[in-house]
Amino acid sequence: MEATTSLLDATAVGDLVLLDPLTEESLLHTLQERFRRSDIYTYIGNVVISVNPYQSLPIYTPEKVQEYRNCNFFAVNPHIYAIADDAYRSLRDRDRDQCILITGESGAGKTEASKLVMSYVAAVCSKGEEVDKVKEQLLQSNPVLEAFGNAKTVRNDNSSRFGKYMDVEFDFKGEPLGGVISNYLLEKSRIVRHVKGERNFHIFYQLLAGGSAQLLQQLKLRQDCRHYGYLNRESSGLPGVDDAANFRTMQDAMRVIGFSPAEVTALLEVTAVVLKLGNVQLSSSYQASGMEACSIAEPQELQEICELIGLDPGTLEQALCSRTVKARDETVLTTLSVPQGYYGRDALAKNIYSRLFDWLVNRINTSIQVKPGQQRKVMGVLDIYGFEIFQDNGFEQFIINYCNEKLQQIFILMTLKEEQEEYVREGIQWTPVEFFDNSIICNLIENSKGGILAMLDEECLRPGVVNEDTFLTKLNQLFAAHKHYESKETQNARRVMDASLLPQCFRIHHYAGKVTYNVTGFIEKNNDLLFRDLSQAMWAARHELLRSLFPEGDPQKVSLKLPPTAGFQFKASVATLMKNLYSKNPNYIRCIKPNETKTAMLFTPELVLGQIRYLGLMENVRVRRAGYAFRQLYGPFLERYKMLSPRTWPRWAGSDREGVEVLLAELAFPPEELAFGYTKIFIRSPRTLFDLERRRQERVAQLATLIQKMFRGWRCRTQYQLMRKSQIIISAWFRGHVQKNKYKQMKRSALIIQAYTRGWKVRRAYRRYFRSEASARLANFIYRRLVQKFLVGLGRNLPPLLVTDRTWPPAPYKFLADANQELRSIFYRWKCKKYREQLTPQRRALLQAKLCASELFKDKKTLYSKSLQQPFQGEYLGLTQNPKYQKLHAVAKDKLVMADTVRKVNRASGKAVPRLLLLTTEHLVLADPKAAQPKTVLSLGDIRSVSVTRFSDGFLALHLKETSTGGAKGDFLLISDHLIELVTRLHQTFMDTTAQALPLHIADQFSTRFQKGDVAVTVVESAKAGSDVPVCKKRGSHKMEVLVH
Repeated sequence: MEATTSLLDATAVGDLVLLDPLTEESLLHTLQERFRRSDIYTYIGNVVISVNPYQSLPIYTPEKVQEYRNCNFFAVNPHIYAIADDAYRSLRDRDRDQCILITGESGAGKTEASKLVMSYVAAVCSKGEEVDKVKEQLLQSNPVLEAFGNAKTVRNDNSSRFGKYMDVEFDFKGEPLGGVISNYLLEKSRIVRHVKGERNFHIFYQLLAGGSAQLLQQLKLRQDCRHYGYLNRESSGLPGVDDAANFRTMQDAMRVIGFSPAEVTALLEVTAVVLKLGNVQLSSSYQASGMEACSIAEPQELQEICELIGLDPGTLEQALCSRTVKARDETVLTTLSVPQGYYGRDALAKNIYSRLFDWLVNRINTSIQVKPGQQRKVMGVLDIYGFEIFQDNGFEQFIINYCNEKLQQIFILMTLKEEQEEYVREGIQWTPVEFFDNSIICNLIENSKGGILAMLDEECLRPGVVNEDTFLTKLNQLFAAHKHYESKETQNARRVMDASLLPQCFRIHHYAGKVTYNVTGFIEKNNDLLFRDLSQAMWAARHELLRSLFPEGDPQKVSLKLPPTAGFQFKASVATLMKNLYSKNPNYIRCIKPNETKTAMLFTPELVLGQIRYLGLMENVRVRRAGYAFRQLYGPFLERYKMLSPRTWPRWAGSDREGVEVLLAELAFPPEELAFGYTKIFIRSPRTLFDLERRRQERVAQLATLIQKMFRGWRCRTQYQLMRKSQIIISAWFRGHVQKNKYKQMKRSALIIQAYTRGWKVRRAYRRYFRSEASARLANFIYRRLVQKFLVGLGRNLPPLLVTDRTWPPAPYKFLADANQELRSIFYRWKCKKYREQLTPQRRALLQAKLCASELFKDKKTLYSKSLQQPFQGEYLGLTQNPKYQKLHAVAKDKLVMADTVRKVNRASGKAVPRLLLLTTEHLVLADPKAAQPKTVLSLGDIRSVSVTRFSDGFLALHLKETSTGGAKGDFLLISDHLIELVTRLHQTFMDTTAQALPLHIADQFSTRFQKGDVAVTVVESAKAGSDVPVCKKRGSHKMEVLVH
């Protein structure tokens, strides 16, 4: 109701189509009155008029977004959100590509309008991690592009100095997939000069104000803006603008988009190079030939630039102060004058920044572009510089106004001219509206054979002396009779006196008014010439980003072909843009600047009236009032609204037009509100369309309720049938289960009865035989009772758990003797098992060694019985305590098994000498006791067998393999006081090492192998031998006699 009241307010209607009476004064008054109420948006049908308030208003809150979401365009107050929502829903629901054209002069709020459109679309899209990431990247491209492409002008503190067209791509659900940004004609001349009161591009001031001291030192910059020539050596202060905060915002935006730290650093380095180029000063000098030359006045700035880009200072100095000219087959190096040097320096700075901006746009596109192969819908948003009329208008203003002229042509063709032509095509009667067609102005500028741009390109390519005078003369001759062109010469021919039109100027009557252009600099700016030496110098730099910006500098790819002019490139870009816009459904936002001073909520009627005229708002209102606000093909219209009539719902059998006629006849709309064309239905008033949409929504709600009702009924019936089927199955199974249980119970009862009956019969038949078995049963009972008594008594009188205790109570009855003996054996084994479980690992190892000794020597050698009471110690030398044996201890390390003193028998004489014996897990070592040095080291694998006597001596022979390295002199004859332990541990170690048993021979005679041959050893028991030590005597060369006690 609030929106309806606003639209019908007599003093400030929300839709200018409803304005009565329709005059320029009433239209201007309506806009002024609405602006006074802070209603900055107004409709002309579905066109939105936006008046810049120059202040923030509380009309862009999340609540406002929800208010305009999915709502009818004319059902709410005029707002930019309404056109954004209408375009988005048309794209999402009707599968129609959209474009939003935002037009108006500089300072009218076009950039802010484009950001509001993008933020609204991002807010109403569905949520999700991937979708939010895409939306955030699309939104964050604005701060980056504004930093590098916007600047303060006399009319606008944030003026777009480039044209931006963004295609946002969506999937079939209306969720953003990504986008593509196109940029048009960056005003690069602003890099090297701008008028007083304006600023260079924002990025220079943001970098100096927001960069940390470390970053500025890295970029070799000073924080003071007055130090830099390209910033006019002026202070950077701008009221209401925080450059440092904007720099941090731009850095955050780059991180969101996906710039790596290395890319950001490279980008800022190139930006710093452009800024520092303005400080490179040239000085004049004269060569011997008398020709003027230039040189670098202060090499410090040049040195710092070269350090940033990795280039030899001499290379850059030569490129700035000289030029290579190729004439046929000769190459001539000519020096440049100071003006020429400054021209080359400025051209280099402009080209670096322009190409850097193109790289920046392409890098953003790389992050936000859509993967190929996905089906997509497109919404384009055009934010391009507005119409500009300055006191001194040059080549840039000419190109900018040409672009705006083309946009006005689109508006004329697509909203005014096509409006009338469509009525004629459809056979609809209406009153034609006269309007100004600016095609004649566009043709004046862009005609490929005789347009101003064509003449400019022709003049730039013409050989000989070329200057602006010849260019202006050619224009005067060509357009002398053109009613939209005038100059001093054409005025003189018409006898018109106008002191404001200077000789070096020409004037074009644009749709927005008359603009006077000064031709000075047209040729230079259109050529946009950069000396090849400078391109090659940039290619020679080691800075990857800067090098990639100048591919033509590659000496291997030198081309003599002239690059296209700036005017030609811009004309081609505009043609591509127009083709793109023509392929989409247009939505218009016409921006108006209310005052020249950028004062908040100040409305200047004279300024606004001029914009009303050149924007063609009056003609637009007249077309809407004379024509029909809505039109659609019969097929889609019938498909959308056929549910409003029982005759067309759910299916219509006739033609689409007949169905629409039947439908609208039943809805009883006034005949003057409708018109039936050949292929489309036309509805005059938006209110009629709104009423039709409201009825549809009500009917859709009814149909949704009906569908829900039918679905719930079907679901309940299906659920009931399923429950009934399940109940029947459960009942059948339950009855079967009950009958089965009943049958089993009856069967079990019958079996019990049968069993008792059979038992009763058997007992009755065999009762007379019962007494014959009584003696056997009684004997069996007595036997079991005696066994029980024996076992219970045995359990109470078990012998002690000592292993050495072998006592056991005798069996009380003879028939229990075998069982008693078996129990005794089991009990003893159990006692041994318990004893073994209590042993420590060391005690267990000692007993295992004793067991092994028993297996080897029991009943075989007399000495064994004497060794039983002697514990096996293993280490008899005290290696760890005696420092003398430190080297031997190092040899044994942790692998020592036994260490003892033995006597080695000399093979030649039979005399015994003392030796230290060390047995390890891998070797047997014999060492000198005095020097404590190893004399012989034998590997256990070299031992073949061991021989001992059967007497109580300590003599043994160590037989070695013939292939052993330690047995070159033959077998060893040893005498040990701990023979039993030595042989036992040697046997165990040999078994662990080789997994084989050590062969042991116990005999009175055996053969040994010495170096000079085999020797037969005979053991003789004699009283001549000492009490313990055997005596060895050599009997010839092949016999030895051992006397033992």
